[in-house]
Amino acid sequence: MRPTLADPLRIGSGLRTKSAWVIVVPFFLLAGPSGASLAAGATLALLGLALRGWSAGTIQKGEVLTVSGPYAHVRNPLYVGSFLIGAGLAVAGGSVLWLLLFLLFFAALYGPTVASEAARLTEQFGHRYVEYAGEVPAFIPRLKPYKGGGVPAPFRWSQYERNREWEAMLGAAAAFALLWLKMVWLG
Repeated sequence: MRPTLADPLRIGSGLRTKSAWVIVVPFFLLAGPSGASLAAGATLALLGLALRGWSAGTIQKGEVLTVSGPYAHVRNPLYVGSFLIGAGLAVAGGSVLWLLLFLLFFAALYGPTVASEAARLTEQFGHRYVEYAGEVPAFIPRLKPYKGGGVPAPFRWSQYERNREWEAMLGAAAAFALLWLKMVWLG
């Protein structure tokens, strides 16, 4: 089978997922969640899940340059959503140390990913992507949406399912459930 344009991202995603276990196992063993840390962390994670869900229901990976919806505000809304989910879990863990470790982990893993993806999109979409990237920030969303044209990409549940975004929701729910159980049982 011939590789597609989305394959490098799929490979990178698998590497990111597998390397996350290096920090996840110690996190769950050493976390000390409280009611307040769980509530604060869940708020961040829910924002991240909402952003990831909106993004996944909008993007057609490897097919078109998506510049509408969340992509009109930030070039990497899926990664921003992942950041919010991870930061939410780190906060829920009950220690500033977890948040600092997560920030280092995220920067080390996603910095190169964002750069690689930008190069791939520049190659695939040329001047259209360069113009878009020049106006829309990579990570900190802008309030005013990008109006540079392109076909509007409305949210579609079928696209959300095709991008398997429900997996992020299940993973976050399981992680928060484990933290809550740890808090309840171990106090």
